[in-house]
Amino acid sequence: MNTVTLDTVMNLSVPPSVPTPCTMKIFIGVAAAQHLGPLPLLCPPMPLLDVCVPDPGAAGWSGDPLFPRPSSAMWLNNTSLGPCFRPTNITLEERRLIASPWFAASFCAVGLASNLLALRVLAGARAGGSSPRSSFLTLLCGLVLTDFLGLLVTGLIVVSQHAILFDWRTVDPLCRLCDFMGVAMVFFGLCPLLLGAAMASERHLGITRPFSRPAAASPRRAWATVALVWAAALALGLLPPLGLGRYSLQYPGSWCFLTLGARPGDVAFALLFALLGGLSVALSFVLNTVSVLTLCRVYHGRQAARQRPRDGEVEMMAQLLGIMVVASVCWMPLLVFIAQTVLRTPPAMSASGQLSRATERQLLIYLRVATWNQILDPWVYILFRRSVLRRLHPRLSSPSGSLSLRPQLAQGARAPL
Repeated sequence: MNTVTLDTVMNLSVPPSVPTPCTMKIFIGVAAAQHLGPLPLLCPPMPLLDVCVPDPGAAGWSGDPLFPRPSSAMWLNNTSLGPCFRPTNITLEERRLIASPWFAASFCAVGLASNLLALRVLAGARAGGSSPRSSFLTLLCGLVLTDFLGLLVTGLIVVSQHAILFDWRTVDPLCRLCDFMGVAMVFFGLCPLLLGAAMASERHLGITRPFSRPAAASPRRAWATVALVWAAALALGLLPPLGLGRYSLQYPGSWCFLTLGARPGDVAFALLFALLGGLSVALSFVLNTVSVLTLCRVYHGRQAARQRPRDGEVEMMAQLLGIMVVASVCWMPLLVFIAQTVLRTPPAMSASGQLSRATERQLLIYLRVATWNQILDPWVYILFRRSVLRRLHPRLSSPSGSLSLRPQLAQGARAPL
């Protein structure tokens, strides 16, 4: 068996090819700690001390590997790291291939520009709209604003990580940045789904109960609804820092999200997130279906020749259906995948916190698909505006198109049972 002495340990030369400050780990047994004679160097040993030899050229280092300078943080112990770190098997070259800074920056730039354009168009549309339309546009403005902020906040972290490939264990050993990003991912992920359900509820009441609608149609109430949605999504996102579930660093090491583990807290939080998002999409689907059927019944009813739905109502329903389809296509695969993964038997995550490479890649793909929701939402509004719909359906420009649903619904309400 090869042996080393303590003097040999003290005078180790550091290979110049290793670029990191901590270039070598030496595991010293109990005998080394007691300064005994020749020491057996076991590979791999049961470590008592995990000593990292710093770069000898580093300024201010005394040259003693057992007493490194405090500022270099040479004592690396997994117990000192936060709970967001999991075992990962990925090389720096693989991270560079997967995490392209140009793709991430271009993606965020297109999304931010799209949402800014939609906000500008919305500002002009809200100026001259009626009260029901202003309420709907206020909710839509809250949705676009949420998408813009979501791309801005999460994009800054992801693009920075892709550009410089910083080590999360060095930059964020206590997982504060990871927790912040996890909260942002949950918050900006749930808000569009919840706002979509709120918009579907608003349109459902406006179409099926037009007489009770004006009392709740003020933009102030609409902004209160947006604030309530933001508060609910933020409360859910703060559950892991408060003890329910965990946020962890995800493959390829550039973003943080909820942990798909088998712990009760992880399972409960993942299912809560998936079920709340899925129920929001399902509620939007049911309410929008009823609203569309009501519009079709009025449009093709006995008095359809004299009483057509307003083009504004058709416009709002077209936008709402587009938002619902985009949210369903982008988010449902991820929500279903999260629920299936945490309920899998045997558990998808090992006891050490490691997922299979296939599972990690699936999660990354589904997350990227879900992120497209923040880019497509503003284009749904931009493309489904009244001017565009008139080009696709010229009958919306006819004078009869200015009549409302209210006369026919009112007559139906007065009809004898």
